[in-house]
Amino acid sequence: MLKYKNIILFGPQGSGKGTQADILAEKFGMPHISTGEIFRQEIKEHTEIGKMAEQIINAGSLMPDDVTNEIVAKRLKKEATQEGFILEGYPRNINQAKALDSVIGIDLALEVWISDDEAVMRIGGRRTCPKCGAIYHLKFKPPRQDRVCDVDSEELVIRDDDKEEAVRKRLADYHEQTEPLIDFYKEKNIYKRINGMPPISEVTESIMEVVEG
Repeated sequence: MLKYKNIILFGPQGSGKGTQADILAEKFGMPHISTGEIFRQEIKEHTEIGKMAEQIINAGSLMPDDVTNEIVAKRLKKEATQEGFILEGYPRNINQAKALDSVIGIDLALEVWISDDEAVMRIGGRRTCPKCGAIYHLKFKPPRQDRVCDVDSEELVIRDDDKEEAVRKRLADYHEQTEPLIDFYKEKNIYKRINGMPPISEVTESIMEVVEG
């Protein structure tokens, strides 16, 4: 039985928080809400927020807090979230956390922790086929032939945002902007940390121990 109703899941890039949010949502029949998915839906529906978000994304800029706060608040007011939800990818900073507090109460803030080196290995090991878009990982899901796509024999490439320099920049942003959430939620006595370094199944077991009490 789920011990908590409204849950935040956060962690650095590559921590697997999205995967774990999916697992939790499926097991307990709760909506998994991610800001990326919300923005994609708003853009697809051509809403006013969606049009604004599309312009910002196309310009390569970060979404302003007020836009993100508005779109999450709108989603949380939908009936499907009234019995609880898994919120992943938001809040990303203290301002967003305070905005969220003004909309709804959070019962558990769960951090999935991994080291920076692990994040670089997990993300930096990704390789993509430039022709069909298939994604591999040099360690976890290697192609049958070294660095060549199984589907069409194209040479695999590493995306610019998967390169170590780009990953470490995003990690620095995470440490500066998102890690302060730890103290923010510790003060509310709702913060828990899970070690995200083991295999997915073991991380899931650790999370279940927390959320089921």
